[in-house]
Amino acid sequence: MAIRKNSIDRKTEIVAATLDLVAELGPEGVTTQAVAGRVGITQAGVFRHFPAKRDLWLTVAEWTVTEARRRWSEACRNEESPLASIRRVIEAHLQFIQGTPAIHSLIFSRELHTQNEELRQVFHNMAKDFHAVLTDLSRQAQAAADLPGNIAPQEIAKLLLSLPSGLATQWSLSGRSFDLAEEGRRLLEILLDCLHKAR
Repeated sequence: MAIRKNSIDRKTEIVAATLDLVAELGPEGVTTQAVAGRVGITQAGVFRHFPAKRDLWLTVAEWTVTEARRRWSEACRNEESPLASIRRVIEAHLQFIQGTPAIHSLIFSRELHTQNEELRQVFHNMAKDFHAVLTDLSRQAQAAADLPGNIAPQEIAKLLLSLPSGLATQWSLSGRSFDLAEEGRRLLEILLDCLHKAR
Protein backbone atom coordinates (compact mmCIF):
# COMPACT_ATOMS: atom_id res chain seq x y z
CA MET A 1 0.00 0.00 0.00
CA ALA A 2 1.41 3.40 -1.03
CA ILE A 3 2.25 5.78 1.80
CA ARG A 4 0.41 9.06 1.51
CA LYS A 5 2.80 12.02 1.59
CA ASN A 6 2.26 14.87 4.02
CA SER A 7 1.34 18.32 2.72
CA ILE A 8 4.85 19.80 2.92
CA ASP A 9 6.46 16.87 1.07
CA ARG A 10 3.78 16.93 -1.60
CA LYS A 11 4.09 20.70 -2.09
CA THR A 12 7.86 20.35 -2.42
CA GLU A 13 7.37 17.61 -5.01
CA ILE A 14 4.89 19.75 -6.98
CA VAL A 15 7.24 22.74 -6.97
CA ALA A 16 10.15 20.59 -8.16
CA ALA A 17 8.02 19.11 -10.93
CA THR A 18 6.93 22.60 -12.00
CA LEU A 19 10.54 23.76 -12.24
CA ASP A 20 11.46 20.70 -14.32
CA LEU A 21 8.56 21.36 -16.70
CA VAL A 22 9.39 25.05 -17.01
CA ALA A 23 12.94 24.08 -18.03
CA GLU A 24 11.56 21.66 -20.64
CA LEU A 25 8.51 23.51 -21.97
CA GLY A 26 8.85 27.13 -20.91
CA PRO A 27 6.43 28.75 -18.44
CA GLU A 28 3.66 29.12 -21.03
CA GLY A 29 3.73 25.37 -21.72
CA VAL A 30 3.22 24.34 -18.11
CA THR A 31 -0.29 23.28 -17.12
CA THR A 32 -1.57 21.98 -13.80
CA GLN A 33 -2.47 18.76 -15.63
CA ALA A 34 1.14 18.37 -16.79
CA VAL A 35 2.39 19.02 -13.25
CA ALA A 36 -0.05 16.46 -11.87
CA GLY A 37 1.09 13.91 -14.44
CA ARG A 38 4.75 14.48 -13.61
CA VAL A 39 4.10 14.05 -9.89
CA GLY A 40 1.74 11.12 -10.37
CA ILE A 41 -1.36 12.64 -8.81
CA THR A 42 -4.64 14.00 -10.14
CA GLN A 43 -5.10 17.61 -11.19
CA ALA A 44 -7.43 17.97 -8.20
CA GLY A 45 -4.47 16.88 -6.06
CA VAL A 46 -2.47 19.86 -7.30
CA PHE A 47 -5.36 22.24 -6.55
CA ARG A 48 -5.67 20.75 -3.08
CA HIS A 49 -2.28 22.28 -2.28
CA PHE A 50 -2.44 25.29 -4.61
CA PRO A 51 -6.03 26.59 -5.02
CA ALA A 52 -5.06 28.59 -8.13
CA LYS A 53 -2.22 28.35 -10.64
CA ARG A 54 -0.93 31.79 -9.59
CA ASP A 55 -0.47 30.35 -6.06
CA LEU A 56 1.75 27.64 -7.52
CA TRP A 57 3.82 30.20 -9.47
CA LEU A 58 4.22 32.32 -6.34
CA THR A 59 5.44 29.35 -4.31
CA VAL A 60 7.89 28.43 -7.07
CA ALA A 61 9.21 32.01 -7.06
CA GLU A 62 9.50 32.12 -3.28
CA TRP A 63 11.42 28.83 -3.27
CA THR A 64 13.76 30.25 -5.91
CA VAL A 65 14.47 33.41 -3.93
CA THR A 66 15.01 31.51 -0.67
CA GLU A 67 17.44 29.13 -2.36
CA ALA A 68 19.31 31.97 -4.09
CA ARG A 69 19.71 33.86 -0.81
CA ARG A 70 20.95 30.70 0.88
CA ARG A 71 23.59 30.21 -1.80
CA TRP A 72 24.75 33.85 -1.65
CA SER A 73 25.05 33.64 2.12
CA GLU A 74 26.97 30.38 1.93
CA ALA A 75 29.31 31.84 -0.69
CA CYS A 76 30.18 34.70 1.69
CA ARG A 77 30.66 32.46 4.71
CA ASN A 78 34.38 31.74 4.34
CA GLU A 79 36.71 34.37 5.74
CA GLU A 80 38.24 35.47 2.46
CA SER A 81 38.91 38.84 0.92
CA PRO A 82 35.85 40.80 -0.25
CA LEU A 83 37.02 40.34 -3.84
CA ALA A 84 37.18 36.57 -3.37
CA SER A 85 33.67 36.69 -1.93
CA ILE A 86 32.45 38.56 -5.02
CA ARG A 87 33.88 35.79 -7.18
CA ARG A 88 32.24 33.12 -5.05
CA VAL A 89 28.84 34.84 -4.99
CA ILE A 90 28.73 35.34 -8.76
CA GLU A 91 29.83 31.75 -9.35
CA ALA A 92 27.24 30.42 -6.87
CA HIS A 93 24.52 32.36 -8.66
CA LEU A 94 25.57 31.08 -12.08
CA GLN A 95 25.74 27.51 -10.79
CA PHE A 96 22.22 27.92 -9.42
CA ILE A 97 20.93 29.11 -12.80
CA GLN A 98 22.78 26.32 -14.60
CA GLY A 99 21.39 23.70 -12.22
CA THR A 100 17.88 25.18 -12.28
CA PRO A 101 17.41 26.56 -15.82
CA ALA A 102 13.73 27.25 -15.14
CA ILE A 103 14.79 30.37 -13.20
CA HIS A 104 15.90 32.26 -16.29
CA SER A 105 12.82 31.18 -18.24
CA LEU A 106 10.53 32.42 -15.47
CA ILE A 107 12.23 35.80 -15.14
CA PHE A 108 11.64 36.59 -18.80
CA SER A 109 8.20 34.99 -19.11
CA ARG A 110 4.91 36.60 -20.07
CA GLU A 111 3.49 35.13 -16.86
CA LEU A 112 5.93 37.25 -14.90
CA HIS A 113 5.71 40.51 -16.81
CA THR A 114 2.07 40.83 -17.79
CA GLN A 115 -0.07 38.34 -15.90
CA ASN A 116 1.18 38.05 -12.33
CA GLU A 117 2.26 41.20 -10.50
CA GLU A 118 3.03 39.29 -7.30
CA LEU A 119 5.41 37.02 -9.19
CA ARG A 120 7.14 39.99 -10.82
CA GLN A 121 7.55 41.65 -7.43
CA VAL A 122 9.11 38.56 -5.85
CA PHE A 123 11.77 38.37 -8.57
CA HIS A 124 12.26 42.14 -8.49
CA ASN A 125 13.00 41.89 -4.77
CA MET A 126 15.42 39.06 -5.49
CA ALA A 127 17.31 41.28 -7.94
CA LYS A 128 17.37 44.11 -5.39
CA ASP A 129 18.72 41.76 -2.72
CA PHE A 130 21.43 40.48 -5.06
CA HIS A 131 22.37 44.07 -5.88
CA ALA A 132 22.56 44.86 -2.15
CA VAL A 133 24.86 41.88 -1.51
CA LEU A 134 27.17 42.92 -4.35
CA THR A 135 27.09 46.57 -3.26
CA ASP A 136 28.19 45.64 0.26
CA LEU A 137 30.98 43.39 -1.04
CA SER A 138 32.10 46.09 -3.49
CA ARG A 139 32.26 48.63 -0.66
CA GLN A 140 34.38 46.23 1.38
CA ALA A 141 36.64 45.55 -1.62
CA GLN A 142 37.11 49.31 -2.07
CA ALA A 143 38.10 49.64 1.60
CA ALA A 144 40.66 46.87 1.03
CA ALA A 145 41.93 48.75 -2.05
CA ASP A 146 40.98 45.84 -4.32
CA LEU A 147 38.47 47.89 -6.33
CA PRO A 148 38.69 51.54 -7.43
CA GLY A 149 37.34 54.08 -4.98
CA ASN A 150 36.32 56.54 -7.69
CA ILE A 151 33.26 54.49 -8.71
CA ALA A 152 30.22 54.26 -6.44
CA PRO A 153 29.87 50.74 -5.00
CA GLN A 154 26.26 50.69 -6.20
CA GLU A 155 27.49 51.22 -9.77
CA ILE A 156 30.10 48.49 -9.46
CA ALA A 157 27.34 46.19 -8.20
CA LYS A 158 25.22 47.01 -11.26
CA LEU A 159 28.10 46.04 -13.54
CA LEU A 160 28.63 42.81 -11.62
CA LEU A 161 24.90 42.05 -11.66
CA SER A 162 24.72 42.49 -15.43
CA LEU A 163 27.24 39.70 -16.01
CA PRO A 164 25.18 36.70 -14.80
CA SER A 165 22.00 38.16 -16.28
CA GLY A 166 23.44 38.79 -19.74
CA LEU A 167 25.46 35.60 -19.82
CA ALA A 168 22.49 33.50 -18.74
CA THR A 169 20.50 34.96 -21.65
CA GLN A 170 23.25 33.96 -24.11
CA TRP A 171 23.42 30.52 -22.51
CA SER A 172 19.67 30.05 -22.83
CA LEU A 173 19.57 31.27 -26.45
CA SER A 174 22.45 28.94 -27.37
CA GLY A 175 20.48 25.95 -26.14
CA ARG A 176 22.60 25.80 -22.96
CA SER A 177 25.57 24.88 -25.11
CA PHE A 178 28.38 26.00 -22.79
CA ASP A 179 29.33 25.74 -19.12
CA LEU A 180 27.68 28.82 -17.63
CA ALA A 181 29.67 28.92 -14.40
CA GLU A 182 33.00 28.38 -16.16
CA GLU A 183 32.35 31.10 -18.74
CA GLY A 184 31.16 33.38 -15.96
CA ARG A 185 34.43 32.93 -14.07
CA ARG A 186 36.41 33.84 -17.18
CA LEU A 187 34.39 36.97 -17.97
CA LEU A 188 34.31 38.09 -14.34
CA GLU A 189 38.10 38.16 -14.28
CA ILE A 190 38.07 40.39 -17.37
CA LEU A 191 35.52 42.71 -15.72
CA LEU A 192 37.47 42.87 -12.45
CA ASP A 193 40.67 43.59 -14.36
CA CYS A 194 38.97 46.47 -16.20
CA LEU A 195 37.68 47.85 -12.91
CA HIS A 196 41.15 47.54 -11.39
CA LYS A 197 42.59 49.58 -14.27
CA ALA A 198 39.90 52.24 -13.82
CA ARG A 199 41.57 53.57 -10.67
